[in-house]
Amino acid sequence: MATPTPLREPTFLILTALARESMHGYGIISDVAALSGGRLALRPGTLYGALDRLTDEGLVERDREEVVEGRLRRYYRLTDAGRSVLTAETERLRRNVEAATQRLAVRPAGTRTAGGTARGPLTVPGTAARPILRPTGGPA
Repeated sequence: MATPTPLREPTFLILTALARESMHGYGIISDVAALSGGRLALRPGTLYGALDRLTDEGLVERDREEVVEGRLRRYYRLTDAGRSVLTAETERLRRNVEAATQRLAVRPAGTRTAGGTARGPLTVPGTAARPILRPTGGPA
């Protein structure tokens, strides 16, 4: 099964965690939590399922194993293919952020600001720009 594009956030963050160095499961869980500002807390079953899938896809591989305090630690690392996928996804996200930033920087006439005040004359979309007439009351 091929890795879907765009990457889901957990996959993106797992690959990002492994971009710097090989890590064992708990290290990946901790790094993903830090990278996401605490928004994403991977559970071990979720992480190892994702690592198995990423290994099958050739994006991650086992690096080494070691026994620490009687427990096996399996380390994973990013493959060249994984680095390419992460690089492409990072560039896709960068282009999206640039497009949104440019759009947010331009505020067309007639839009309301956060304070609720209008900039420029108010117009009805799809009509020529003309002032909106408001009733001033009834007959005198």
